[in-house]
Amino acid sequence: MTDERTRAHVFVTGRVQGVYYRASTRDAARERNLDGWVKNLDDGRVEAVFEGPEGDVEEVVEWCHTGSDAAEVESVDVEYGDPEGESGFQIEW
Repeated sequence: MTDERTRAHVFVTGRVQGVYYRASTRDAARERNLDGWVKNLDDGRVEAVFEGPEGDVEEVVEWCHTGSDAAEVESVDVEYGDPEGESGFQIEW
């Protein structure tokens, strides 16, 4: 792992809405000083973008496989790319 910045665009499927998944994701990202956002989708999934050092982004992507204590994650789909300049980390509505 390097300190080079990367971007991960994540889609999480399972019981991930109404179980504090977004708030827990925000906290996990902020603990690692990552930039990006997280939001619920109409189809029941959660979508998130993480930007930061490669190792920290990988850690939070791995965290997404478990998520909040009440979540039941079925799958995590990830696409990696170049950072797009996200600033801070927030929950989008």
